[in-house]
Amino acid sequence: MEVGKPEILAPGGNLEKLKFAIRYGADAVYIGGQQYSLRANADNFSFAEMEEGVQFAHEHGAKVYVATNIIAHDEDLDGLEEYLQTLERIGIDAIIVADPAIIETAQRVAPGLEIHLSTQVSTTNWQAVQFWHDEVGIPRVVTGREVSIAELREMKEKTGVEIEAFIHGAMCMSYSGRCTMSNHMTARDSNRGGCSQSCRWQYDLFEAVPNSTTGQPLEIPLFTEQDDPYTMSSKDLCLIHRIPQLIEAGVDSFKIEGRMKSLHYVATVARVYRQAVDAYFEDPEHFVVKPEWFAELNKAATRATAEAFALHLPGSEEIIYGEEPNQLKRYDFTGVVLAYDPVQKLATIQQRNHFKVSQEVEFFGPDRENFSQVIEQIWDEEGHELDAARHPLQIVKVPVAQPVQAYDLMRKEL
Repeated sequence: MEVGKPEILAPGGNLEKLKFAIRYGADAVYIGGQQYSLRANADNFSFAEMEEGVQFAHEHGAKVYVATNIIAHDEDLDGLEEYLQTLERIGIDAIIVADPAIIETAQRVAPGLEIHLSTQVSTTNWQAVQFWHDEVGIPRVVTGREVSIAELREMKEKTGVEIEAFIHGAMCMSYSGRCTMSNHMTARDSNRGGCSQSCRWQYDLFEAVPNSTTGQPLEIPLFTEQDDPYTMSSKDLCLIHRIPQLIEAGVDSFKIEGRMKSLHYVATVARVYRQAVDAYFEDPEHFVVKPEWFAELNKAATRATAEAFALHLPGSEEIIYGEEPNQLKRYDFTGVVLAYDPVQKLATIQQRNHFKVSQEVEFFGPDRENFSQVIEQIWDEEGHELDAARHPLQIVKVPVAQPVQAYDLMRKEL
């Protein structure tokens, strides 16, 4: 089977993240509008922001997809036709849909909108892929997170349908997000955009033992203070070591989870997978996964990672039972480079988190190698020398050891 270069599909939680995802290597970005999206607590996009995002993406040869992937109740469908027609007018490249009512409505009132089948549908076999393509007319299927690489290959070989698969980011303990724990525990519907992530809370585990005197049950804790709290949370997905197998399986789009995550995360992860995919196609026979790629991904990680269902059914080793400090060396996103003066060797930086003189920081960007240096001096916009950049979004100047450029990022190890 001849394979093409897969799309790097990154999350865009807001307009700034959309632009950084594309600058750092994404071929496409998926976003949420202010309705019909499963990330109701993300910033999400107004129609005006969508228009600006689409214009920026298309100018850079990238695409924008809009998640309209809720499982709708009747009251959710009010205004749907106008919403979809507006997306079509704006020039959105595709919508990501789970509910058949939204699929049918889009095909009827906004036929120019391409439809991608959401992972919420939990498509896990090639015959289902064929059904959605042949009977419903959907050109791309986002597979369930529970699918192995071997199954992805079979889907592609037997159907020829475009396959989009998650390769990095948070996992769900239920079938591709089809969970009602949040509904029962917090009255927030995970399938309508309100998931409270109950599975990631820390729980105590008790055993009910009858009281010999009263007959009433006593709750006996099964953990000591030294034990890890009981959890249902899976480790995050990371398939950087499976890039060759995924490409050779014919996966068309590599999807990165994380519309709720930071700009630092989006830029870091998009950049690493861009580098890895490009390296493979430059020399497939001699391709090796560089250790620094995995190390770089961990700089943006908040949880330990695993390969989930990629090769086999996951077991207890894919569940978080406590921190893994050797893997999770934490970094803090501290600034965005706005400009560089090559004569004075000064970078103008917009502060995003506190940093100070004598602190070591690391710079990275889409077109440069990482480098670290100690902050020797800081000046504010009026030229006053500071001992630290304390204020949110403060504009400062710092001497830099190497040339930088606009949209490079700065971080520090915690």
